[in-house]
Amino acid sequence: MKSVYRLPEVSLRWIPIWRRNIMVWRRLVTQSIIGNVAEPVITLLAFGYGFGSMLPPLEGVSYIAFLASGAICMNTFNAATFESLYSAFTRMHVQRSWEAMMNAPLSLDDVVLAEMLWAATKSVFTGVSVLAVIAVLGISHEPFMLLTIPLLLVIGMTAASLGLVINALARNYDFFTYYFTLVVTPMWFLSGVFFPTVQMPWWLQEISRVLPLTAAVNLVRPLILGRMPEEIGFNLLILLGYIVIALYAAVVLTRRRLLK
Repeated sequence: MKSVYRLPEVSLRWIPIWRRNIMVWRRLVTQSIIGNVAEPVITLLAFGYGFGSMLPPLEGVSYIAFLASGAICMNTFNAATFESLYSAFTRMHVQRSWEAMMNAPLSLDDVVLAEMLWAATKSVFTGVSVLAVIAVLGISHEPFMLLTIPLLLVIGMTAASLGLVINALARNYDFFTYYFTLVVTPMWFLSGVFFPTVQMPWWLQEISRVLPLTAAVNLVRPLILGRMPEEIGFNLLILLGYIVIALYAAVVLTRRRLLK
């Protein structure tokens, strides 16, 4: 038996699994789009126009413009997280779709890779929906906004890889509450989504610098505001590092769980 700690065996056999997931999603596309649009609209209206009207400009821009650029990253990250947790867990543990797939000429590595890429793809739909809301509300019409689309895929891959690690450890849906409470929710407030990180104590700033959502915000916010981001290489390296390490961990943990 091959070691469960070997590197993932990458092939193109993930494509049929990805296509299967997108075909299932197409049956619920209307409800999904409504949810993707409604949440950012409510957030921007409540916090941006409501709470934001009482605040001075942040970093030289209105609060709603500041919040909108963070909301893209947060909603993209959340969409990939939910898909790689609840939906993937349903297919793996409840429906046992993963076990059925492995009766075909597919490996578990193919399945995990496909789940990660599908969750990232779905998160891009969410991010583009938020971009559309920003444009419709007139918050930003900068041409640089289009450059955020490939970044959304990288952000989604990061969140999905981390989510699949938790998915491999979970024994029930309640386990995900720990991840959201202890990791995801604190990251919203430490990554510059709602306020500049420079206002935090220095030690929190150092923690924030290595968080994946901070790297995402640092890359996306300048583009929404019409300028190129700083430290592009450093922030991309943060995201890619999380993808590589977390995907490897997800594959190993999933092998240990399903290939005992």
